[in-house]
Amino acid sequence: MSAGPTRMGLLRHGETTGQGFCGRGSDVPLTEAGWTAMRDALTGGSDWDRIVCSPLMRCHAPAQAFAEEAGVPLAVDDRLAELDFGAWEGRTAAALMETDADALGRFWQDPLNHPPPVGESLQEFRDRVVAGWNDLAPSEGERVLVIAHGGVIRLIRALQEGWPLEKLLGIDVPLASLHIVEPWEPY
Repeated sequence: MSAGPTRMGLLRHGETTGQGFCGRGSDVPLTEAGWTAMRDALTGGSDWDRIVCSPLMRCHAPAQAFAEEAGVPLAVDDRLAELDFGAWEGRTAAALMETDADALGRFWQDPLNHPPPVGESLQEFRDRVVAGWNDLAPSEGERVLVIAHGGVIRLIRALQEGWPLEKLLGIDVPLASLHIVEPWEPY
């Protein structure tokens, strides 16, 4: 275990082979550029005491590789998977504008009250992710790397920074970006 302060790192997966809305129902791999960007994001970063990740291969594959390289334990937590986009999985916004423009517009304007058709509501997503986050409770001085998705990281940042859930989509979380959360807090 590190001698420094407790630290949580949230690393978003890199570029994938998927298109459109890639949520919980789209298990797509990283591209080579996605792998490289994730490695670059961790270069010169903290040494991690453990790694926790989403079960989807775009998070699990790099997490497994990084954990093996660092010789640290890896845990997979289903609750850290991306939002389930339901009928929109794998469809682009452009395609949806042709077939489901009103629903897409309502989702962009108010995702809390207008989930994707047959998808997960934002409240269900929040409850699931928060339960996983709360179980991550680090020990004093422990450094935990969480490899997850844009939606998961936006949610944790919203809670940490006091953003209302309705504004979740306005939080910038680029591919392969590392976000440090200090101090860790349960929600």
